[in-house]
Amino acid sequence: MTKSTFAKTKAQIKSYQYYLFWGACTFAVMAGQIFVGAGYQSMSNSVKDLTEIIEVKMEWEELNRQLDRRQTGQSPYMMDDPDDYIIWESID
Repeated sequence: MTKSTFAKTKAQIKSYQYYLFWGACTFAVMAGQIFVGAGYQSMSNSVKDLTEIIEVKMEWEELNRQLDRRQTGQSPYMMDDPDDYIIWESID
């Protein structure tokens, strides 16, 4: 049994449409992954910048506290709040 040229052409068109469809789907998925990856990278950089700002602010405040203590004659390593000290109690 041989197929007619019309049947062969019809099968080729279906095959062409099949590969076109799956090629478009593959491209759409890849584009989505690139978009999500770029968004994640941008968010990661923003969080990194924010944590660096917070770290610098905390260091600046600590340096100001140490400077104030030195000017008042206190030890720069003394804590502000006595509750911050660890107190060991023996339990009998």
